[in-house]
Amino acid sequence: MDLLDRLAEPGLDLLGRVDTLLASGVPDGHPVWPLLRRMQALPGEAVRTFLDLRPAPLAGAGRTVRQLVRDYDDACAALTDQAAWSGPAATAYGQARAGLLRHLDEGPDSLVGRLESTAGYADALADWAERSRLALARALADVLGSAEAVTVVAATAPRVGATVPVSAVPPWPGDLAGPARTGGITTPTGPGGAPGAAAGGPGAGASARAAAEIAARVLAVLAVAYDGAETLLRQWAPSLAEVPWRPRPTGPATSEPLRVRWRDD
Repeated sequence: MDLLDRLAEPGLDLLGRVDTLLASGVPDGHPVWPLLRRMQALPGEAVRTFLDLRPAPLAGAGRTVRQLVRDYDDACAALTDQAAWSGPAATAYGQARAGLLRHLDEGPDSLVGRLESTAGYADALADWAERSRLALARALADVLGSAEAVTVVAATAPRVGATVPVSAVPPWPGDLAGPARTGGITTPTGPGGAPGAAAGGPGAGASARAAAEIAARVLAVLAVAYDGAETLLRQWAPSLAEVPWRPRPTGPATSEPLRVRWRDD
């Protein structure tokens, strides 16, 4: 469990409130607008999706790919044995064997080269995921302790004088009814029965600005993270491309006799 896991529960609770306020309207001209268009998601949904991205499986994939290189090494070792025969067929076989060896393991544009590049890409993604999760955790810690968070929580709390379903109220110890309870509880009213600040009330503008500010901070971090992932893909793409088989042209057929050398092993 990393820092982001520890902040996930309170962070998602706050961002859920932010999403609720953003759904009611976003201040015109706020910097969160381009981030919302780009991410195509509200901050709560975006963070919830990002929480599933973990570096350990990516690092494990890199180790697994590297283990496959041993099998290719064994195949190359079997192909390095010289043929104990000569003639046109032996020459053609030698050319094919040399071409296959080059295709299997000769430089970065071979199959082994691609395996090593794939493992390197997985390692780079694991490092990116770890750094991005830390950056997001820091952003959540920042907004959780902000004045905007206080405004958002106050704006999305049950209104004074509103009726709250009993099922939404945690049971007292020893309350056997538990989730089966029904009905509602009317929250205490303020002086003169006036309701508290809520969405649509006098504090609606302030709460919308606070929600937009929190959303902008969180989405900006996620945008940087996804920029990093796209940069990695562009950097590694040439080394991850398919390696086609390129047979070398063979010479014309000859009528030389076939000679076989016997070896006593």
